[in-house]
Amino acid sequence: MAEDDGGLGAVLTGLGREAGLAAVGIGAATVFEETRRVLFERKGRGLDGGMQFTYRNPERSTDPGRILAEARSLVVGAWSYRRGDEVGATGPAHSPRGEVARYARADHYASLRRALDPIAGHLRAAGWRATVVCDDNALVDRAAAHRAGLGWFGKNSLMLLPGQGSWFVLGSVVTDALLRPTAPVDLPSHGGGCGTCTRCQDACPTGALAEAGSVDARRCLAWLVQAPGPFPVEFRRALGGRLYGCDECQRVCPINRVADRKRPPPPAGADEVGWVDLLDLLDSSDDELLAAHGRWYIPGRDPRYLRRNALVALGNVGQGSDPSTERALRVWLRADDAMLVEHAQWAARELGRHDLVEGSSDRAARVP
Repeated sequence: MAEDDGGLGAVLTGLGREAGLAAVGIGAATVFEETRRVLFERKGRGLDGGMQFTYRNPERSTDPGRILAEARSLVVGAWSYRRGDEVGATGPAHSPRGEVARYARADHYASLRRALDPIAGHLRAAGWRATVVCDDNALVDRAAAHRAGLGWFGKNSLMLLPGQGSWFVLGSVVTDALLRPTAPVDLPSHGGGCGTCTRCQDACPTGALAEAGSVDARRCLAWLVQAPGPFPVEFRRALGGRLYGCDECQRVCPINRVADRKRPPPPAGADEVGWVDLLDLLDSSDDELLAAHGRWYIPGRDPRYLRRNALVALGNVGQGSDPSTERALRVWLRADDAMLVEHAQWAARELGRHDLVEGSSDRAARVP
């Protein structure tokens, strides 16, 4: 890398901070060899659980040169989604609700992209090529953030920023400009900054963090709510009232807790919805569901998977004696979708309404 970039790197990181990035750093755009090795190793063991994203093509997602030919530098930014717990909810207070993970309560990736755009724009104006990459399977964002000195990998595999924690979405500007790397920070190795703490591993509802720093996607609720097919029966109770995502390993992290005490998080924005009325969701049309939640990752853009998640959550947090809940169950027990019939049967049984299940078994038997 260059000994002197004429102060361009400092200008770029300054632009990022002015645009609202909580942290910004610079690293080389060379191949992430170790990350590539780890991805292939974990995929070979089946830990990807069918997840695509950066597992889809590790040779591509670990090589910034696949994004921009002759890439030489990465400018990496972190956008905070740390907010207070008082967030918006849909539906009446007495209705059963499904929880939405913090990162998905608003379009934080759009905010991140807007913060990275001035960096890319400045580079282009100076005659360099630059491409913004965020929420994209083209690049392992955590590996880029680690190389740029933003933080270290916690035992929950997330990027932990010193003194700030892990409530961040990450993105990069890939450029052919030769920039001076961010001054090296004395960052611990994977999980090294966590010391003997295992709170995230102990708190995981399904044991997906059995190996420190590695997630078994086959057990991870954050992935299972996005995965196609039936929701695994053995993890349905563990899902609790979650509709989309899971924050448990971040909630219990001492670094996040200390950050909250030292600098209380800002209040949630008016557009941030942390709880969704499950009965309203189950009563919504396909178009209504995609209009409300279309920016979430939904397999095949098929709203049936939102209904699947809602039925599991309803079975965990609903009340079988509630007339509105009974009506919703009756509707989905008679549905033409065998997968949803089976999930409705499970929910009905969990709520003690075995009487509703009779007559719906034939439909559920057709689950592929």
